[in-house]
Amino acid sequence: MADRVAIVGAGWAGLACAVELADAGCQVEVFEAARTLGGRARAVEIDGLRLDNGAHLLVGAYTETLRLMQKVDVGETALKRIPLHLEYPGHVRIVAPQLPAPLHLVWALLAARGLSLKEKFAAVRFMRALKKCRYRLPRDITAKQLIANQPPRVRRFLWEPLCLAALNTPVAQASAQVFLNVLRDTLAAGRAASDLLLPASDLAALFPEPAARFVAARGGKVHRSRRIRSLDELTDFEHRVVAVAPQHLAALVPDIAAGLDFTWQPIATCYLRYPENCRLPFPMVGSAQGCAQWLFDRGALCGQDGLVAAVVSGAGSWQALGHARLARAIHAEIARLVPGLPPPVWTRVIEEKRATFCCTPGLARPGPAASIPGVWLAGDYVASDYPATLEGAVRSGVDAARRIIRSET
Repeated sequence: MADRVAIVGAGWAGLACAVELADAGCQVEVFEAARTLGGRARAVEIDGLRLDNGAHLLVGAYTETLRLMQKVDVGETALKRIPLHLEYPGHVRIVAPQLPAPLHLVWALLAARGLSLKEKFAAVRFMRALKKCRYRLPRDITAKQLIANQPPRVRRFLWEPLCLAALNTPVAQASAQVFLNVLRDTLAAGRAASDLLLPASDLAALFPEPAARFVAARGGKVHRSRRIRSLDELTDFEHRVVAVAPQHLAALVPDIAAGLDFTWQPIATCYLRYPENCRLPFPMVGSAQGCAQWLFDRGALCGQDGLVAAVVSGAGSWQALGHARLARAIHAEIARLVPGLPPPVWTRVIEEKRATFCCTPGLARPGPAASIPGVWLAGDYVASDYPATLEGAVRSGVDAARRIIRSET
């Protein structure tokens, strides 16, 4: 077993790696440049409230994330588990029943409100065709090309929002193969895999902080506000894991950074504070028109009554509005769903300009091993079946840890 392992970056990938290594008996030290843990999925404080820098949704298929949450003593009570439920008030409602797979999905599509029988059968035939080809394409294309023959309303209220939510890349640019990987592991897997897991706490409490406590309890260390500017600072460690965002790789592994050909996609989360009695029709609803794609009722989820979080994924015209105008536009969207809604008491927009890489067809992503012996990469951008998601980051961290453990046995 490795005597000492250094991990640079305390995001979800770095902490997943640290937990797996600490559990195997490794001596782990994590170095994080910021005071807060979680990287691009972290807690922030606004107006005395513990919020998140972005509203994240987990699903039942996030098996590694759920496994590590349990390992660090975070039970599923930290998440509200809801069977697949896509709600666009006044337009479309798709709800999966408690039936075995694949009956739950077939029933959800055939019983969907707001879609014609022809549209429902088109969606079912599409899923059957994907199953027949085992969710593999002979060559990667865009998601827009993949769903081109689906009816317009099925595209608008099912495939396009699912693709944008998963890949954070507009369908005209998004990788169809990566989207199919997501569909394979969620809609086409066991019934529970498609469940929505809505955080009932802030993201720090969901995994990063419990992970740090887990590591410390096993003799490891998590250094906050400790920036590592070069791997030369860590020559005392047998293994070094670089678990920073891709845009920060240049100083640590310049050859990897030079080989990346990434462009970036933003995510904005707009928080709107209303009187405490204001509620959305459902804890998570889709916005059928406007800037936001999904609205989360923080009162129903976290007990923060009157607070709504609106997610705006991927590049678009919203970027030209500025934060104040964007918040006003989103308020107008919410007001169409909640009659008599007063103006918000306050609003705040958190924009991550480089939230994820643009997940395009055939995008080359680096593997987990760097060219320097004993140096490993971990992050949602590392080559895998998944796009830049929490589960992708966690799986990458676990993979790096297991490679280190195998190298020492």
